Amino acid sequence: MSTIYHYASVSEALIKLREKGFTFDFNQNEEDIILHPEDYTINHIYHYEGNSNPDDEATVYGIVSKYGLKGVFVTGTSANSSDKNAEAIAKLSIKGKHSTTL
Repeated sequence: MSTIYHYASVSEALIKLREKGFTFDFNQNEEDIILHPEDYTINHIYHYEGNSNPDDEATVYGIVSKYGLKGVFVTGTSANSSDKNAEAIAKLSIKGKHSTTL
C-alpha cells in the first residue's frame, strides 16, 4: 500500500471505495472472512478519528477476495465495538506489506 487517503468522514471513504469497485458489504457477510482469512487481502485502510467523541472513531478497510470480490469492512474502535471484527481483520494480509520471519 503506497497511497494514504485522507477523507473527512467514514461516509466519504465508503463513497470513494465504492467508486473504485468496493461494493460488497463484508460486515453483513463476515463468516467467510472469519473461517478463511487466507482468502482475503486488505488493499485500503482508512482510519477516521472524531473531533471530540472517541465513539466516533472507525476504520474502513477495502478488501479483495482471492476470487476478485471487492468490498468494505468497517470496524469501530470504541469500547462498544465487536472484538470479533478486530480478530477477523487481524488475520488478513495487507497488500504490499512484506513479512519477515525470525
